[in-house]
Amino acid sequence: MTIHCCQPGGLPLPVAGAPVRAGFPSPADDYLDDTISLDGYLIADPAATFLVRVRGDSMRGAGIDEGDLLVVDKGLTPNHGDIVIAVVDGEFTVKRLHNLRGRCALIADNPAYPPITLHPGQELQVWGVVTGAVKKFRR
Repeated sequence: MTIHCCQPGGLPLPVAGAPVRAGFPSPADDYLDDTISLDGYLIADPAATFLVRVRGDSMRGAGIDEGDLLVVDKGLTPNHGDIVIAVVDGEFTVKRLHNLRGRCALIADNPAYPPITLHPGQELQVWGVVTGAVKKFRR
């Protein structure tokens, strides 16, 4: 499935004047302070960015749930600990890259899933680094 992102300068959305507290409620401002384009907020390099929809629950500990859209930058160099879109033996997956002393593994953020450890002869391709997520709470 291909999902097209908005082009830079797309639909600017209003941003409320004050941050919303996640603790105790506080009085809200009655005005809008600014606007923000979600493409500009989520995408650093449009030419190297794509979206992918998540299927499964192996990354729920990272706040990634089934149906979420992940923002993936294929221009970034993956580092130890990054969440990546990877291909192992022809299968796509989203996992956390574990790379220590030249040994790679892909780690789920759900204890129900074992790590994917790479054995000699297996090929790992990293298609991109996950830089953000779009989540819908009400469908």
